[in-house]
Amino acid sequence: MKKRNFRFPVWLTAFGLLVSCDQGFDEMNINPIALTSVDPAFQFNTAVVNSAFGYNNLQYETIIVKQMINPFSGVGAAGQYNQDNRSVTAANWERGYRNVVRELVDILVQSKDVPARSNLYHMTRIWRAFSFMLLTDTYGDIPYKDAGKSYLEGIVAPAYDSQQDIYTDIISELESATAALDASKPRVTSDVLYSGDIPRWKRFGNSLLLRAGMRLSKVNPTRAAEVVAKAVAGGVMQSNDDNAVMRHNANFQNPVGTQLNGGQSDFFYLAEDFVTYLKANNDPRLAAIAVRYVGARSTTDQREALANRTPAIQIGMPLGYDNTTVSAAVTRDKLASLYDYSQLDRTRMGGAQAPTFFLTYAQTQLLMAEAVVRRWIPGDAATFYANGIRAHMRQLAAYGTSTAIAEPAITAYVDANPMKAGSELEQINTQYWVASFLNGPEAWANFRRTDFPKLTPNPFPGSDLKTEPFIRRLTYTDAELNVNKVNVQKAIERQGPNLLDTRVWWDKK
Repeated sequence: MKKRNFRFPVWLTAFGLLVSCDQGFDEMNINPIALTSVDPAFQFNTAVVNSAFGYNNLQYETIIVKQMINPFSGVGAAGQYNQDNRSVTAANWERGYRNVVRELVDILVQSKDVPARSNLYHMTRIWRAFSFMLLTDTYGDIPYKDAGKSYLEGIVAPAYDSQQDIYTDIISELESATAALDASKPRVTSDVLYSGDIPRWKRFGNSLLLRAGMRLSKVNPTRAAEVVAKAVAGGVMQSNDDNAVMRHNANFQNPVGTQLNGGQSDFFYLAEDFVTYLKANNDPRLAAIAVRYVGARSTTDQREALANRTPAIQIGMPLGYDNTTVSAAVTRDKLASLYDYSQLDRTRMGGAQAPTFFLTYAQTQLLMAEAVVRRWIPGDAATFYANGIRAHMRQLAAYGTSTAIAEPAITAYVDANPMKAGSELEQINTQYWVASFLNGPEAWANFRRTDFPKLTPNPFPGSDLKTEPFIRRLTYTDAELNVNKVNVQKAIERQGPNLLDTRVWWDKK
């Protein structure tokens, strides 16, 4: 019998090998220990951590309201010169949309129809309102309804909503989300703000609603009164235990603290207006806030051996100078150099692990004092005013024992600084300015809303301001102007020129 030789075509053999090699190929290229989903509760904490005020806080907001000053030029040229530095003005935008809003929008989609996630869903709605308030207060008209939907819905060029529409929706969201929180439903115990404590979340939601209502005091006082009354009736913060505070640690450090303790530690100083006000009123908070390296002639002299925290010797740096022209003020103030001016103490309130306060009982009490003066709610304005001052002074203990203010000192200050007829709004909002120190976005927003405290404009000669003595908003980012040009242009046509002078909707003269 003949043997037969069966020869497979070469191409068939090759095909067989390919099929054999392809089996399991997809599985081989998947990391078996990689995350395929993220717990939305963890995403929520990521959004809160990323909400901590950062570079903008130091370079624009606290400088605009004359609490701090950076006299140096270069890449950091910003609010100290009234200049429109797009690489810096973009910070709130980029952090807000990339690291906060994106997470929050995804959480809302994941948790909306999940009963066990009900409280997380409504907490997220409240924090989304907080986040968008900061963004719209900074820039005016912004992407709102379409924001954060690039991955989910393919919206890569979001439309801009008017600030009026944004505030209308924010107020509605705060009212309904706060009311919908339910202590009988599963608690989000991992929550970094309140550990899922629903009564405290409700008080936070109503206190944020109060803040939102007060924003309307110039543009629509009738509606402002309605919103404020509803917020107060719903129950606002009752003590410092209700403060919305992010407690930083070595893993999640305070962005302001890391900046002050990094390569630019010698760049930032307390502003003359702020220090002078605290000194003139014998305010015990100055001892908790300030340090002066007496006789310092250089960065290396800013060391603990020369540190003096005595209020009487603190000297704030005036605005209107850069690091070369400030020599005239240095001579006037009889200092060794610009490095001899007072700074925020970066070993205490300016520390890398110092807490970030987003909204506080002190601020809430002061807003209620104003609401009483405006006859929007019942109560005693003087009591709310005094409570607000006490609360902020007691709040400083959260930075450590060395910043705690003794009760007798608090009482003495409150007794010596009662609210006076005819100057209530100025007193209340000047105290709000102090109570919002290091929360630059809020200090700046309330300054624009009330025009208090009474500050003289920054006289720096190279100002980009055209029509206003103070910066009223920050400009849209160059990235948006390039990739979302049509929608940005529509916002500019509606709101006004993309300049530092343009007032946002609620900031009316």
